[in-house]
Amino acid sequence: MPITAKAVPGAKLLTPTDHTLVMIDFQSQMAFATHSIDAVTLRNNAALVAHSAAGFGASTILTTVAEKSFSGPMFDEIKAAFPEQAMLDRTSMNTWEDAAVIKRINEIGKPRIVLCGLWTSVCIVGPALSALDQGFEVYVIADACGDVSAEAHNRAMDRMVQAGAQPMTALQYLLELQRDWARGDTYELTTGIAKKFGGAYGLGIIYAKTMFGAHEG
Repeated sequence: MPITAKAVPGAKLLTPTDHTLVMIDFQSQMAFATHSIDAVTLRNNAALVAHSAAGFGASTILTTVAEKSFSGPMFDEIKAAFPEQAMLDRTSMNTWEDAAVIKRINEIGKPRIVLCGLWTSVCIVGPALSALDQGFEVYVIADACGDVSAEAHNRAMDRMVQAGAQPMTALQYLLELQRDWARGDTYELTTGIAKKFGGAYGLGIIYAKTMFGAHEG
């Protein structure tokens, strides 16, 4: 029997309103020992994710571990996207075991959890496996995560994917929230974030607009 195609998005695609983004432990002490991704790229990708979520109004939780006593403040690039939002500081390595975080997850009430942070094998694996176990859909922004080695990061990603988590990238997150250049109300937001944090893709947008007045729509 033939399958009929329809011009509608797949159910697995994210929208700005169907998920909670949890940004975990983007702190200096955690970054010092991160070697699976260089610090400049990590900060850039974290900023891309944060500004995308803030711009599209996606529900977001910012959480740190031992901020005052050990790990230091969250990256300025993330705080700049959410200047009024308080950090939820924890003692637990597994964010999902922190009562304040879970209280906020339940207050928001979204069925999908998007995770990124440091380190992949501890602070991301913990909440990913815990949320999956409780029936949530879980997405992990792989290039906005980092670990003490490439091996540690890759094996952590393998473990989460095998358990059912869906991997994605920072730029993918932004473009999936936009998904149609005809959405004029968020067009300038999306291209502006891409120009600032989107690397070579952002440079391409700057070039095309400057030289030819080009427009994706």
